[in-house]
Amino acid sequence: MLIQGNCWNWKVVVLVGSKWILVLNSISVLFLLFSVVSNGDFSVKLANLLIFFKCLAVDSKKKADPKAQAVKAAKAVKSGVTFKKKSKKIRTKVTFHRPRTLKKDRNPKYPRISAPPRNKLDQYQILKYPLTTESAMKKIEDNNTLVFIVDIRADKKKIKDAVKKMYDIQTKKVNTLIRPDGTKKAYVRLTPDYDALDVANKIGII
Repeated sequence: MLIQGNCWNWKVVVLVGSKWILVLNSISVLFLLFSVVSNGDFSVKLANLLIFFKCLAVDSKKKADPKAQAVKAAKAVKSGVTFKKKSKKIRTKVTFHRPRTLKKDRNPKYPRISAPPRNKLDQYQILKYPLTTESAMKKIEDNNTLVFIVDIRADKKKIKDAVKKMYDIQTKKVNTLIRPDGTKKAYVRLTPDYDALDVANKIGII
């Protein structure tokens, strides 16, 4: 804060700050009072004088009690600066594997193609027809296993899913082989909860 008052053509400056205060001594204050009474423009100088004393009073109020300041400083020193300690990850192996980042499914705002592609390998494509040879019948009776001719591109998981969708049965195991004529044969073993003979009757093999 800066307050200026003219005393015999020289400036009296009072600087009131948060860190330091320069206060006029009593002689300067007397000079300021004398200049207010003697010189012209009485109202302006009186206003400046009032502002000066008001600022001094406000600043004296702002000064904190030294005891309170000392207690506050001691408390700060005692508590100390608190740092948040970061927990260290415990590693149990010497090899480091790059973590798999999250890959979200695409959710386009509009379709990029006019018609969605048809699934060329659905359950009807995968299971072509069941085999009804003597060896296949023996598998049904003895091993609780159904035998199908399947698509050459179908793997064991797809065959298992296709059987579940088509006949609503659970499979325990799937074995596949490619015959000399180039077709793929699948041996679908059912779980003990299902009977291969009943399923074969339902399908129409027997």
